[in-house]
Amino acid sequence: MSDSLTIRRPDDWHLHLRDGAMMQAVLPETARHFARAIIMPNLMPPVVTGADAAVYRDRILAALPADMSFQPLMTLYLTENTDPDDLAAAHASGLITAVKLYPAGATTNSASGVANFDNVRAALERMAEIGLPLCVHGEVTAPDIDIFDREAVFIDRVLDPIRQATPGLRVVMEHITTSDAVAYAREAGDDLSATITTHHLVINRNHILVGGIRPHYYCLPVAKRESHRLALLAAATSGDPRFFLGTDSAPHPDTAKIAPCGCAGCFTAPNTMSILAEVFENADALDKLEGFTSLHGPRFYRLPVNTDTITLTKGAPANYPKTIAVNDEQITVFDPEFPLHWRVSG
Repeated sequence: MSDSLTIRRPDDWHLHLRDGAMMQAVLPETARHFARAIIMPNLMPPVVTGADAAVYRDRILAALPADMSFQPLMTLYLTENTDPDDLAAAHASGLITAVKLYPAGATTNSASGVANFDNVRAALERMAEIGLPLCVHGEVTAPDIDIFDREAVFIDRVLDPIRQATPGLRVVMEHITTSDAVAYAREAGDDLSATITTHHLVINRNHILVGGIRPHYYCLPVAKRESHRLALLAAATSGDPRFFLGTDSAPHPDTAKIAPCGCAGCFTAPNTMSILAEVFENADALDKLEGFTSLHGPRFYRLPVNTDTITLTKGAPANYPKTIAVNDEQITVFDPEFPLHWRVSG
């Protein structure tokens, strides 16, 4: 097997950049390897209108180092007060690429999310009409549902009914974590796809809980059993165009991660491509890496693939920084707990 692999420059179809000093610190870690990224809108306050998205996009571009090329693909945060005309105008202008659905209380900064799905019917119908994708955080938040079952229950109780009631709605099941979600995506038509994160290809729930609580592996949706990880791995490495990369790279200061009520999220932007190359090689699927990172996402979003390339080379293990500094705080970089012999070299 070759020790060099050249692929189209990848895209990240699920990314948290935050804002302010945090954004300035983490944006270069993504722009170094990725051409584009779907930018999550769950700021405080959230990005809910076209005007909000335009201002946030300008802040991102202002923070981008002058020697880097990167296109933020903006999204709106769906609320029960979302104006269908506003989202349609933002889409028509090219400002936004998708709309994000957070069930209220599902994850970080999701308090403004949807509780009554009847109240977003008009927005969803307009999105189906104009072909604007809905990116879904697929978990129910009912207190009687076990946290490890929330994704599967969401598919049955929320996602499938939404799709049945809204023909033509294009949906991305984001950061799927279960064999249930893999099976649902495989059985769906061309109007549904699913993203898989780097860290969910690596960790299962033992990484969070065995040997003590390990907060830097805590994410939402939470990692599941090993059987589910293997289902995700099989989907990612299959070459099926319905599955593509969305890192959900989610930086938090270490003080917030290790707090008594720690934040959910894994910061994978710096070393994602190295991890994925290692994972795909171990699965004897390096030839499928370009599809997963660079081809399947543009296909679903109806965007051109990138014309430039990156080259990964294999050699001695790469040494990534353990943390990234943000003012007087540190952000811990995700540790896959295995050597990374592949690195982006050009």
